[in-house]
Amino acid sequence: MGETLTMDTRESKVRSYSRAFPAVFHKALGATLWDESGRAYLDFLAGAGSLNYGHNNPRIIARMTEYIQNQGIIQGLDMMTRAKREFIEAFDHIILKPRQMNYKIQFPGPTGTNAVEAAIKLARKVTGRFNVIAFTNGYHGMTAGALAATGNVYHRRDYVGYSGGITFMPFDGYFGPDVNTIAYIRRFIEDSSSGLDTPAAVILETVQGEGGVNVAAAPWLQALQALCQEHGILLIVDDIQAGCGRTGEFFSFSESGIEPDIVTLSKSLSACGLPMSIVLIKPGYDVWEPGEHNGTFRGNNLAFVAATEALKQYWSSTAFTSQIESKARFLRSRLDAIAGRYSHLNVAVRGRGLMAGLSIDDHPELARSISAAAFHEGLILETCGNQDHVVKFLPPLIIESDELARGLDMVETAFAKAVKTHSDAANSAADLTGDTLHDCSQA
Repeated sequence: MGETLTMDTRESKVRSYSRAFPAVFHKALGATLWDESGRAYLDFLAGAGSLNYGHNNPRIIARMTEYIQNQGIIQGLDMMTRAKREFIEAFDHIILKPRQMNYKIQFPGPTGTNAVEAAIKLARKVTGRFNVIAFTNGYHGMTAGALAATGNVYHRRDYVGYSGGITFMPFDGYFGPDVNTIAYIRRFIEDSSSGLDTPAAVILETVQGEGGVNVAAAPWLQALQALCQEHGILLIVDDIQAGCGRTGEFFSFSESGIEPDIVTLSKSLSACGLPMSIVLIKPGYDVWEPGEHNGTFRGNNLAFVAATEALKQYWSSTAFTSQIESKARFLRSRLDAIAGRYSHLNVAVRGRGLMAGLSIDDHPELARSISAAAFHEGLILETCGNQDHVVKFLPPLIIESDELARGLDMVETAFAKAVKTHSDAANSAADLTGDTLHDCSQA
């Protein structure tokens, strides 16, 4: 009790996840968290996508422990170390070469938002232009440059008037399925009177995470890349949440066949929750001067060790991708069934791989209620979207099939409870006004 009181009174009000999930956690393994009372919770949040390989993955922890016990370097600035060399070699041999990808690897500050800052900064240096196109509902981080490229006004509300050289354009499907937003963007770029300065870069997530699990179709991505190439605009893919296997392939854009000029990776790259990020740069665009973009914690060598072990254990063959795809099909089938059961609420399934969402456009308040009810059942599940109207699913990629099924059972229970509470409240309001409202608890 004293510890909780101290955290409530001494920790800044800026905290967020602890408000949605009011428990004091102290132990974790795989897809499970335990609180101080010993209650277990299935984790369908996975560190906001930073724990694709689960909590305290035994293989990765064993390698980290061995490294520490042998006095391995922890903080190395950006000096050459064996841990860094082994990570670069593993990333090259396991990830880049089999995909016939040729990129230089930059180690910026250890967080995703710093990788985004570096990518935008580099694109401006390469092209000599300042403007950058970002997309509606995109999310790229909370530092100034990344925040300027983030669409949601909740995150930007205290920075009104600060554009940071960002122009927003409509993402795929923003105006509905019948509107080609590439044609819209092309018109702005090619019309010298549109008011749009020729961009240095376009930055996007192929699957928008915080924005509502919005998926860009492969033809749309291909058309966007072609447009960028026509006009000498660099294409930056922010793969911080959707990458590292979250959508099935290691890179979320692999399925589309595009080849971005710059790629940002973080979150699950370190494989264990340690801060680490990289920027992948086509060699011709690596025009940095020494130290031009730096930071004290570029050399998190323990994260390099963990990342290398994950690459070797999970990405040396196609077996892991097949496992993700199998679990993704099961997840999709269960979510489709839930959406069908509540079709009168206009529930829709979104996502790719093990990055999925249930969108409740007509009743956005239900999503938060479902998350709260799920937590009561023993499941950690967050919401996203411009109205927090999407229930978001990010289970660890290594989750066991029975755990995934059990978690989805909890989702069904939570959904039913939230809908019933919503219906009861609506009917009570109807009784007070004399109106008759549809009982939305009836499937």
